[in-house]
Amino acid sequence: MAAGKTIRTYFNGSWHDGNLAVLRAADHAMWLGSSVFDGARLFDGMTPDLDLHCARTNASAEALMMAPTRSVAEMMDVIRGGLEGYAPGAAVYIRPMYWAADGDETLIAPDPASTQFAVSLEEIPMPPASAAATLTRSRFRRPVLENAVVNAKAGCLYPNNARMLREARSMGFTNALVLDAMGNVAETATTNVFMVRDGEVFTPVANGTFLAGITRARHISNLRQDGIKVHECVLTYQDFEAADEVFLSGNLSKVTPVTAFDDCRYQSGQFAKRVRDMYWDWAASGN
Repeated sequence: MAAGKTIRTYFNGSWHDGNLAVLRAADHAMWLGSSVFDGARLFDGMTPDLDLHCARTNASAEALMMAPTRSVAEMMDVIRGGLEGYAPGAAVYIRPMYWAADGDETLIAPDPASTQFAVSLEEIPMPPASAAATLTRSRFRRPVLENAVVNAKAGCLYPNNARMLREARSMGFTNALVLDAMGNVAETATTNVFMVRDGEVFTPVANGTFLAGITRARHISNLRQDGIKVHECVLTYQDFEAADEVFLSGNLSKVTPVTAFDDCRYQSGQFAKRVRDMYWDWAASGN
């Protein structure tokens, strides 16, 4: 699915213009879901934490029993070569990905030797700082490691996220605030989440039911270096109802203020602006 424009695809050692077809009907990933990806960003001439996104791509492949075929350095070289095809100032979504072409002797498990690699670059503008989200509850929950590969950024996890989003949109909200299997807040359908109360920041503790994002970690580090207390802890819907402010953290948008959670209304997003400013300053500093 193309969400933006000016797509470039790396496959089998070469860059191609456009959304190149790379899967076949009988490929393992096509019918058994053995695919992983990651998302990084080019904006304002910067690719912050690109190395960490590449490393997570390899870790995700291993979690799905595939064998990564590129080192982090090799992956970064490929991506940087592809980005040279974009105009200065372009904002590009960067997706390195692996999938299995064949199954092993069981058919169900992927054959590690059949692991395929591609990169999809897609020009997608950064959302404006004024863009905001609204949240509602969801009846769907995040799984645990015992019943899903939650330690990977895997395509097979996203149908669950999709039904959370459809449910929220059907009720007039832009996203869903989602619980883990134990009934505590984990994240939204598409992002990590933070709340602010009495000048301190709180975010769900990473308990293995969701990916604790690279951008999330960067915000936590920046906030603490700025003297702000950040608590990684167990949080409930009731905590978010009592919050002064809520904001989201994800690679596509980096920071998104939240204006409402069901009937709760939040402040204008001063912390979200502060976090956004700190992120841009950190990225511009050369990391």
